Amino acid sequence: MHLVSPEELSGLITARLKQQPTVLVALDGRCGSGKTTLAAQLAERFPQSITLHTDDFYLPPPQRVTGWERIPCANMHLERLRAEAVAPARAGRAVCYKAYSCREGAYLPPRVLGPAPLVIVEGSYSHHPSLAPYYDIKVFVICSAEEQMRRLRAREGKRYLNFVQRWIPLEEEYFTDYAIERNAEMTVVTG
Repeated sequence: MHLVSPEELSGLITARLKQQPTVLVALDGRCGSGKTTLAAQLAERFPQSITLHTDDFYLPPPQRVTGWERIPCANMHLERLRAEAVAPARAGRAVCYKAYSCREGAYLPPRVLGPAPLVIVEGSYSHHPSLAPYYDIKVFVICSAEEQMRRLRAREGKRYLNFVQRWIPLEEEYFTDYAIERNAEMTVVTG
């Protein structure tokens, strides 16, 4: 794994796109590290791309296993993410899925994306071993601990403390259990 700038990552993607018709890039990293922002920057740089957000694939609470709050990835429908989004994108086909909205507590209307030469999959758990074989480039996104906390405070507001106590430990366990950072091909620092 080596450190690259967002510009260098764009160059690597451009080179890959010259070699193959479809390139899948996965951006994983700690909450608040800048995954969504980096995905948006890449999408702007590559207007023919589509972006898939792992947040769209949360499991509705009734479908979660008992004790899911203590099990990394147990709030995610990784099988649906793979079957409805990542596998079709890898095959160069359009992606059609219904995002689950935690805020709405319901599935949203179907989204149809692509096909596209560049598919960006961003979000926590995107490097899960059940998804990793589909990607051409796996990027671990990082920022300083101070910057992460600043971003999380701004983003989460009153939910900040709950977020830090609940989600960060699960995320860290996921990173450790699956050696996510070590298995990424490269790291991008966002702040």
